[in-house]
Amino acid sequence: MNIGLFFGSFNPIHTGHLIIANIMLDRTPLDEIWFVVSPQNPHKKRNTLLHEFDRLRMVELAIGNHYQFRASDVEFNMPKPSYTVDTLTYLTDKHPNHQFSLILGEDNLKHFHKWKNYEAILDHYSIYVYPRPGDRVNFDHPKVTFVEAPLIDISATYIRDAIQNGHSVKYLIPADVESYIQAKKLFI
Repeated sequence: MNIGLFFGSFNPIHTGHLIIANIMLDRTPLDEIWFVVSPQNPHKKRNTLLHEFDRLRMVELAIGNHYQFRASDVEFNMPKPSYTVDTLTYLTDKHPNHQFSLILGEDNLKHFHKWKNYEAILDHYSIYVYPRPGDRVNFDHPKVTFVEAPLIDISATYIRDAIQNGHSVKYLIPADVESYIQAKKLFI
């Protein structure tokens, strides 16, 4: 089975993430998308992150019963910060019958050369890239495929700020995620 790994803090997951995941299913040979909740991204500050179990729960609520989406906590028991190459190695060893690929925003591709063992990732895994607002990235490699998708400029930062300021986030996040945030008084 071809599995697309969509890594992220998902702090919170929003409709942009779901739109991109759906487009990747439709326009690539991927059979499933696994939303890998990263407990600690080595390139982000920890003080803005909700607890990893809250973020995982929001991903579970957002994907509901979509049979081709899965929420993954694989990095929760791995050393922190989380490095993509280590997670890929672990998943490949654990699931030898699956072929794993990365789903990456074009903004992350710009800094991909700074990732731990990025050459090993390119040697062994395909990368599907979706466009992000801003400068276009020229990255020519046989394992990198740019996928046509709408430019979605929704950010978790915008959503957190809106919640903190008492503004509506309706349609920016799934209704079940919004209810969870309200019930737990998150981002306030």
